[in-house]
Amino acid sequence: MAGPTKCMQGLFAALAIAVTAIIVPSHARAAGAAYQVDTIEISEAGACKIESWLSSASNRDFFAAASPTCSVPFVRPLELSAQFNRSRADDEWTTAVTPKVKVNLVSSAIGKPGLAISGTGTFDLITGENTSVTVVAPVTLRLSDVVRINVNGGWLWDRTVDRHYLSYGIGVDWRTPDNVWTLTAEVFGQTGAAAEIASVAQPRFQTGLRWRPIDRWNVDLIYGRNIQGENAHWITLATIVRFPPGK
Repeated sequence: MAGPTKCMQGLFAALAIAVTAIIVPSHARAAGAAYQVDTIEISEAGACKIESWLSSASNRDFFAAASPTCSVPFVRPLELSAQFNRSRADDEWTTAVTPKVKVNLVSSAIGKPGLAISGTGTFDLITGENTSVTVVAPVTLRLSDVVRINVNGGWLWDRTVDRHYLSYGIGVDWRTPDNVWTLTAEVFGQTGAAAEIASVAQPRFQTGLRWRPIDRWNVDLIYGRNIQGENAHWITLATIVRFPPGK
C-alpha cells in the first residue's frame, strides 16, 4: 500500500502546485505538455509527475500551465491528467482546466510503431463552459535507441465557435545515449472549417532542447512560431518533476 499512498500524495501536491500556478498567472492547447505533438509513452502504474511551463509571445500573449499526471492500473497502460492554465490573448485573460485520459493500445519497439489514443475536454473556470473537445491518436516509431518519430492525427471541436477541425502533428526526438540532452522539433496544426482568422489554420512549429541531469527532473527551453492565436514568436520554459512508484 505504500506505493499507491505515495502516488496519491504526489498527485495532491501536484494539484496544489497547479492551483498556485493559476493564481500567479484559454484558448485551448494540447493538454499536459509544453510540446504539442504527443507520444504513446505512459509511465508504469503508480508513477506520477508534474509538468509545468511558461510561454511568452512577441505580441505580449502569455500562457502558464501546470499538469499533474498519474499512471493507474488498467488492462492497458492508462494515464490520467489535468492541465490547469491561465493565459492572456489580446490583453484578455482566461483561466481553464483540461482533464485528459490517454491509453496505450499498442507498444512500440525499434522499427515497430506503437499506438495510443487520448481524449480531452477544456472548461473555462470563469464561466464554467466546455470550450473544446479533442480526440487524438498518437503513433510513435522508434528508429533507434536515441531517435523516435511521433505522428498525431485527431479531431478538435471548438465549441466557442461551434467548428470542427482535423488536427495533425509530426515530431522528432533525438537524444544523447545517456539521455541527458534531447533535441525536439515538431510541426502541428488544424484544418477543416474555414477560419475567421487565417492563422488558425496555418501550420505551427516548435523546436526545443531538454536538459535532464537526473532521472526525476528536466528543464526545456523551446522556441515556437504561431503556437496559438495570431502569428507571433514564442519562448517557453518548461520543467517536469517525476515521482516514481513507491517513492
